[in-house]
Amino acid sequence: MKTDFGERLKELREEKGIGQVELAKSIRVSNGIISLWENGLREPKLSNLISLAQYFKVSLNFLCGLED
Repeated sequence: MKTDFGERLKELREEKGIGQVELAKSIRVSNGIISLWENGLREPKLSNLISLAQYFKVSLNFLCGLED
């Protein structure tokens, strides 16, 4: 999940044209955590995955790289 999720998250964020700080504020996490997720250094909690999926309007399966 680390690589697929991190790559997918970065892709979605860049497609939306927002920075890590803006995304962090939008889903109420610390600024550095977005970078850790994108680089596969940390895995998000389920609650954060749900927030991200809602923010980007995608399914959890898509966000986690389980479907295209």
